[in-house]
Amino acid sequence: MYVCALTVGLRRGELLGLAWSDVDFDAGTLTVRQTVQRAEGRLQIVAPKTERSRRIVPVPAQTLVLFRAHRRQQAADRLAAGERWQDHGLVFAFKVGTPMDPNHIDRTWHKIRAAAGLAWLRLHDLRHACATFLLVSGASPRTVMKVLGHSQIGLTMNTYAHVLPEIERAAVDEAAKHLFG
Repeated sequence: MYVCALTVGLRRGELLGLAWSDVDFDAGTLTVRQTVQRAEGRLQIVAPKTERSRRIVPVPAQTLVLFRAHRRQQAADRLAAGERWQDHGLVFAFKVGTPMDPNHIDRTWHKIRAAAGLAWLRLHDLRHACATFLLVSGASPRTVMKVLGHSQIGLTMNTYAHVLPEIERAAVDEAAKHLFG
């Protein structure tokens, strides 16, 4: 789940709402169609808030390898759970197939980051890191906007403006190499 957050930039609720039917291994994409959130005291699977949040996102090959391994583990969990298994078709589910609680994910993340000595790192920061990696790798702000499901390019530009001067400098330097040899 955390690798997916880092490499694809999904929000917590989007990660928890991701269904196996939304992962296209052949095309190397996933489709964001639903999210999991707590509302009115219970977990609900709901549509994303905005039209831009509903999107098809490219998935790195390495992440797809981890998805396949996770799917095998989930199949073993399903067998072990037997009749207790509740099939919601979710990629990231509890050991009996039920949706994961966003609060549980936060508590688990806090333990992982504390063990790694990263007390400052929020789960949402993995999404920011994904955007930064995309920009540094040469993706346009519009591409980053589409991958993250931002509604406006201005949001992408304002959030990641600190990275853009470095990217612009690298692009100009690279262009100069071609011009001057």
